[in-house]
Amino acid sequence: MTTDDVMACDELINIDVDTIASHGFKQEKPQLSATLRRYYSFCKRRTFGTFVASKIASCHEAESPTTVWNCCGQTFKEPPSIHKHVARTHDTDIQKLTKSTFEILLSQNEKEAASQQQSTEKEPVDIFSWIPDTSHITGDQLHNGPGEVLLLYCYCPLADPPLICAWQKALCEKLQLTGKVRVAKEGLNGTVGGTKVATDLYIKAMCSHPIFKIMEKEDFKTSDGGAECFSNLRVGVYKEIVPMGVDPDALSYRLAGAHLEPEEFHKEVEALLSKGDSCNDTILLDCRNFYESKIGQFSQCLAPNIRKFSYFPDYVDQNLDLFRDKKVLMYCTGGIRCERGSAYLRSKDVCKDVYQLKGGVHKYMEQFPEGFYRGKLFVFDERYAISSNSDIISECRYCGSPWDQYQLCSTHFCCQLVLSCSACRQGGHTACCPTCQTKGQGEEPSATPTQREECECTDGRPRIPQDAL
Repeated sequence: MTTDDVMACDELINIDVDTIASHGFKQEKPQLSATLRRYYSFCKRRTFGTFVASKIASCHEAESPTTVWNCCGQTFKEPPSIHKHVARTHDTDIQKLTKSTFEILLSQNEKEAASQQQSTEKEPVDIFSWIPDTSHITGDQLHNGPGEVLLLYCYCPLADPPLICAWQKALCEKLQLTGKVRVAKEGLNGTVGGTKVATDLYIKAMCSHPIFKIMEKEDFKTSDGGAECFSNLRVGVYKEIVPMGVDPDALSYRLAGAHLEPEEFHKEVEALLSKGDSCNDTILLDCRNFYESKIGQFSQCLAPNIRKFSYFPDYVDQNLDLFRDKKVLMYCTGGIRCERGSAYLRSKDVCKDVYQLKGGVHKYMEQFPEGFYRGKLFVFDERYAISSNSDIISECRYCGSPWDQYQLCSTHFCCQLVLSCSACRQGGHTACCPTCQTKGQGEEPSATPTQREECECTDGRPRIPQDAL
């Protein structure tokens, strides 16, 4: 979302009720992405305030004028009383006006975005004006002390991804953060680590940025860690902020399924599990990779045997009958893959309903550490996993004993992760499979190996549709 879009939001309070009411609105319930849900909530608050303001009538009976509200033949002298009356009596009116206001906002944003695309002249932007002042912070506070890892994403149109990329790189470097940040025309996705002082400043910078100020603190998932969880800092511009292999222009995040708060998702899973094997109208879908679901998952979930998220669309295409006329409850690590994954599933028009866990497993575990998600949560940094319960649902690759601590294959032939317990590792079983173990014997590591992931672990898993994706 552009700066002008945000300004348009601020000006919504100036739209009078008659203007809003004259706009048509759609009756169907909107299916909104996380970003658009925030806009919709913003419109509802503003609409409610505008509606209440339209009922104001000055009262001159007292020594000094006071504000009262006249509505439905009644006079209200206190704000709580008029607010309660409007909420109870005019809920339908508020819903209609909110939808109309929302459509006005979207129309304004689309026109301004089109105008911005047509403009060939750009005003120079000082990215350092978006970086917080750290003069009161010592270098030691940014380098030492309690650490934290942030997981975040924001879908919003970016007119100049390289500019945002340069800002993110400069911001992270100044705060001594490490990690990975992907920037695209559709938004931003990242995971960074550093001291708690540094991550707090990062959140502050994001929430005060003219584009990303639509984000709230709860949009940043936090876990114990720090800069040491990443080997370096990588910030770049990409086609997609999460690599699904589908052009965002052809499939927008705006088509995402309905979001369920962790409490709502918990109740849905509880209802599903209570039915046991008799439940045939609901699917609990894990849209992560197989090595993620292997060490942690929701009970009775469907976990596709895919190695990359770019294989997910093809998995859906090959299993459309599985989802036909079903309600789908979808989840991933932090929510971002569900935004695109649910949009793709909904585009096939076979499901009855598609819902996704807001904030992903990360947020669910915060509220339900002993809930229906058991085992560890895989994370894409050198920790490999975080946990909220003590369950181990996976086993050692070699001896079959309970084990869920990943390490990289010890050979240079592949970059697979391996579950090999301490006893087996001491016995020399440090590769991901016997094939790699045999190939690795007597071989000298190569700085630039020509073949990657060539072993029985991957030979048995078809490329869907091919590794080039």
